[in-house]
Amino acid sequence: MKNILELLEETEAKRKDQPAVDDGCMCLTYTELVELSQKIGTKLSGMIGQGDPVVVLAEKSAMVLAAMFGVVYAGGFYVPVSLQQPSARIHKILETVQAGAVITDRANAKMLHDCNYQGTVLFLEDLTQGQKDSKKLEQIRLRSKETDRLYGIFTSGSTGNPKGIVVSHRSVIDFIGHFTELFEIKEKDVLGNQAPFDFDVSVKDIYSCVATGATLVIIPKSMFSTPSVLVDYLCEKKVTTLIWAVSALCLVSGLKGLEYRVPEHVRRVLFSGESMPAVHLRLWQKALPQARFVNLYGPTEITCNCTWYAVPETISDTEKLPIGRAFPGRRVFLLDDDENEVCAEGETGEICVSGESLAEGYYHNPEQTQERFLVSASGERFYRTGDVGYFGKDGLLYFAGRRDFQIKHMGHRIELEEIEAVLNGLPGVWRSCCVFDQEKQRILAYYAGEPEPAEVRRRMKEGLPVYMVPHKFVKVDEMPVTKNGKLDRAWFGKLAKGAAR
Repeated sequence: MKNILELLEETEAKRKDQPAVDDGCMCLTYTELVELSQKIGTKLSGMIGQGDPVVVLAEKSAMVLAAMFGVVYAGGFYVPVSLQQPSARIHKILETVQAGAVITDRANAKMLHDCNYQGTVLFLEDLTQGQKDSKKLEQIRLRSKETDRLYGIFTSGSTGNPKGIVVSHRSVIDFIGHFTELFEIKEKDVLGNQAPFDFDVSVKDIYSCVATGATLVIIPKSMFSTPSVLVDYLCEKKVTTLIWAVSALCLVSGLKGLEYRVPEHVRRVLFSGESMPAVHLRLWQKALPQARFVNLYGPTEITCNCTWYAVPETISDTEKLPIGRAFPGRRVFLLDDDENEVCAEGETGEICVSGESLAEGYYHNPEQTQERFLVSASGERFYRTGDVGYFGKDGLLYFAGRRDFQIKHMGHRIELEEIEAVLNGLPGVWRSCCVFDQEKQRILAYYAGEPEPAEVRRRMKEGLPVYMVPHKFVKVDEMPVTKNGKLDRAWFGKLAKGAAR
């Protein structure tokens, strides 16, 4: 099998009239999803070339999923972009992708105009018109290869520009096969999708269903602000599987959603993105004693995850959860500063990943691709995550922080330097430094300049997603530097902890 559409059609042949995707407003069976995707693919086939990117600028829905598959049927690869992103960031993504076409809906066409997009704008409402052309779609499929790009997802970049990570059909097919087998996801399962489609957690939701015939229930973002409504929805839809960011799980347990009602059909909870607080994990375990809880780890660049750890029934407040052992088909290892492999117990090194499912690299960014995707002396291609880890006495891998200024916050990997780049670009701001308060899980921004913090916050919200806007802005008289003339980040780190000199 070389194309994800083969997997989709194989599942459709078995599950025809069973629900494939349900967004609360539209529910498509597997046959309806395939036919709608093929119609869209036929429409797009005369507009894009083989291997072309198509940006899908829309919030997640059953129709948007069909449009994403439609792009693939037309021989292209999709780049999902959430409408929750500020227009300035969307503009940067569009500049990087250089897509000849963007799919959106009429209600959001103005946003593309504001971004000065000059390509073809296609509306979701129009793409379903017409009939599928099976012969044309077959010809496109015959030209396809397993190394063709399937999707591109943008993450934070240290230069102030988001990085586009492109992933092939083969990478997803290999990964999702191991994923569904390890966690025993079957056709009778119902996956409650929490993540937006431009966040790689959703890849596991979408393709676990495609691979097994399970049902994808898309949970509206608005429900996460009212846990009682959310839990009612999980019960109504009989959701069995949650593949969620830690922050989403904590929101439900922290606002006492599990005291209101238990989503009794849930049988597995797979979480990732950041460390799961023990107090919240215990609340979920108490509410769902029959469920399986798994800690997942891995950056977007290696196709979702590379390690996993099955959490035991009891965990103490002081216990550190390991990120576990490697998925089949992967090798996860540590390198020291001299690029020697670290094997000694407790000794830290940079987490590196080789084997199946590595991303192709960063789209239109060969410099950063060469910097992070390397080839060893033995010819083994691997990815340097920038994360630091160590092996414990139990032989399992533990996460120990970041090597650079990248953090994990609210389930997203964030380059602090990207925030600084936006902050430094504001009128009247001379220099800035951002730090992450690990204990309180918040970003703090220190800057020297003329505008007051309230004005800075307002402007930052115009240029960054909500999860990247610092919790607090502090105006300072000076920006201390080290003897080498670099920002004294250690000084700001102490200041953030209330221990400034």
